[in-house]
Amino acid sequence: MTPEFIGMIHHREASEIMSPPPLVIDRAYIRDFAQAAEAGGFDKLLVGYYADGPDGFLIAADAAAQTERLGFLLAHRPGFVAPPLAARKLATLDQITGGRLSMHVISGGDDADQFRDGDVSTKDERYARTDEYLDILKRIWTDPAPTVDHAGQFYRFKGAYTAIRCVQQPRIPIYFGGASAAAIAVAAKHADVYMLWGETHAQVREITARIDAEAARQNRMIRYSLSFRPILAETEDEAWARAEQIKQTIIQRRKAAGLGAPNRTNEGSKRLLAAAAQGERLDKRLWTGAALLTGASGNTTSLVGTPRQVAEALVDYWDMGVTTFLVRGFNPLADNREYGRSLLPLTKQLIAEREAARSLAKPEAAE
Repeated sequence: MTPEFIGMIHHREASEIMSPPPLVIDRAYIRDFAQAAEAGGFDKLLVGYYADGPDGFLIAADAAAQTERLGFLLAHRPGFVAPPLAARKLATLDQITGGRLSMHVISGGDDADQFRDGDVSTKDERYARTDEYLDILKRIWTDPAPTVDHAGQFYRFKGAYTAIRCVQQPRIPIYFGGASAAAIAVAAKHADVYMLWGETHAQVREITARIDAEAARQNRMIRYSLSFRPILAETEDEAWARAEQIKQTIIQRRKAAGLGAPNRTNEGSKRLLAAAAQGERLDKRLWTGAALLTGASGNTTSLVGTPRQVAEALVDYWDMGVTTFLVRGFNPLADNREYGRSLLPLTKQLIAEREAARSLAKPEAAE
């Protein structure tokens, strides 16, 4: 198995240290970012979901039109599009992109953001709805019967039909986020890849063991993804200095805006904040400074060092069973290009060397 690398594309360039331009949809930026990611060896780009942002289906379609090989991981919140319609929309986009679509299922951990789109469901209700939603999608995509009927807790329909199926067989891959007990139960049943934010070694071992045990009860195996904001420089000292500069910029910008650290209630943010409570530098390369300042809003932990040092840190997670890495920077386009020049090829090389050494060791172990 080879590692999978995912970047993250936005509709315009912005980050915790960069103010967005006035242009809401910057098509030149979308083109440049997508093409740089493809040239740099990324496998996919995550297209996020925001209650106040442009439609992700259309952003993905636009970026796909600017590239040939690059895949797209479309964030999707169940509950706002009826599942028969969502099945057709997703299959259509998979066809248009030539089989380059995956779906990142986010049930929703922020009540206020859910309510912006009219969802007042509780967290447990959202995960129960996601379970039913994914059951329906998979049936519509794969059921050999011409039509599908369904009568459940959240959805009821009769004679659902799609003339279009996914290019990828039997269906598009499902990535899944959420760290609560309810989320893990749904992930074990449906996810092909379970997505974590960048956590400590101990946290990764703990949660993957829980998910593996739950998936085994479903007779399934799940792959794992970790998300980081790598901070690279030619020397380790320069990389840590850059991390400190990012930290001070976040402090200044939040102070100017009158913002404190938000109170995050989702389990993923709580896990990152629990790590940050242990210190700003953990496991040698893990940096929690930005996570602490922003209330762990999204994937906000970093691996800091030279490209080789950060690649070695990613290999440590590979050894724990992580096969997918989502990496994005605080300077999105410039960092995207740098990852393609240095971090991705180095990580792939180190993992290939590690796997080759393991293959050579197996016959000796058998003797």
